[in-house]
Amino acid sequence: MNAIVDTATAPTSTAEIIAHCQAMFDDLDFTAARAWKNAVPGRKVVGFLPVYAPLELIHAAGCLPLGLFGGGDRMEVIHGDAYYQSYICRIPRSTVELGVTGRLDFVDGMIFPFVCDVIRNLSGMWKIMFPNVWSKFFDTPQNFDPEIGGRYYAAELQELREGLQTLTGRTISDDDIRRSIALYNDNRRLVRAVYDFRARTPWKAPTSEVYLLMRAGLMMDVEEHNRLLAAYLAAADAEDRPKRDNVRIAVYGSFCEQPPLNLIKSVEMAGCYVVEDDYALVNRFLTQDVPTDGDPIEALANAYLKHSVETSCKYVPREEDKGKFHIEQVKKARAEGVIYATPSFCDPALLDRPMICRRLTEAGIPHIAFKYAENSGQMQPIREQAGTFADSIKLWS
Repeated sequence: MNAIVDTATAPTSTAEIIAHCQAMFDDLDFTAARAWKNAVPGRKVVGFLPVYAPLELIHAAGCLPLGLFGGGDRMEVIHGDAYYQSYICRIPRSTVELGVTGRLDFVDGMIFPFVCDVIRNLSGMWKIMFPNVWSKFFDTPQNFDPEIGGRYYAAELQELREGLQTLTGRTISDDDIRRSIALYNDNRRLVRAVYDFRARTPWKAPTSEVYLLMRAGLMMDVEEHNRLLAAYLAAADAEDRPKRDNVRIAVYGSFCEQPPLNLIKSVEMAGCYVVEDDYALVNRFLTQDVPTDGDPIEALANAYLKHSVETSCKYVPREEDKGKFHIEQVKKARAEGVIYATPSFCDPALLDRPMICRRLTEAGIPHIAFKYAENSGQMQPIREQAGTFADSIKLWS
């Protein structure tokens, strides 16, 4: 995507790569996405909210998928508070703020995936507030029987495909989707490689850097992100960074409304290496390659049913299975403890927290929990809590 990065002068060191990602992350006017759209007449931009959207279909339609995670701690919510009650999470209110202040006036379509009632209701509000923007509530299955949930989800994907065709005025062929699946398979492999590298050598790939690399990737063309991921892996592996006596930690509960970047840095400064997390799951929600042969809609549906992560917005049929996925991930990453960090008023995460924490206790995995908002400003208490947790693991675990 040359409108965003000139490949002739593409960043090559980790400092350059992360500075580029930080600039995109901080830019609430989405200058890079606007440049991509303006570079070729007729291009469309489709925004999507967490936790998961099939980016392959957006890309196959010739559109730029634009990840929208609210306004973070860089924007004051003034108008957004008038549209929602106070006792909900902040991400829908700051998303409304982005819309009513004109920061999303270049976005042609919006996808609101199923996370909770609040985001579902936001999809209807968006249609009323911005009638000229194509808006879609995208529902994912909670039944994982291929004959029930699989058929339902394939129909939902087909409906999304038809909606994108209407938006763009172009037919999305099966071959278009297969090509996009192949590119996103490459992206998922590179994303997994970055996370595996971080788990092996967390001092070389701080989570505050990895997080920016992933967030920026959800605002640029997938091929550009693939090049950036490969460059970061090469640069991080080559650079020598000091290894500290930090505790290896997994962070869960942050899959939708994202924590401030300073919160992630505060946990690291408290003596923790974050080696596993559920931040911004979109580009690693599917855990295996999606087949590029056969019916691509069926392939995407089956991948979601059989090879996707467990998170609080997915139903787990058997209560005794709740938390098993997290324990497996903790062991795979060789984490020594878990911080369950949830946004205030996040019903899915806060309902899951006692069940998952009980499983962690049964497995003998130390854990603590706290809440945050995307605009949390006071980090000292969090740093002290994380630091005390890290010290307790060093002393007694």
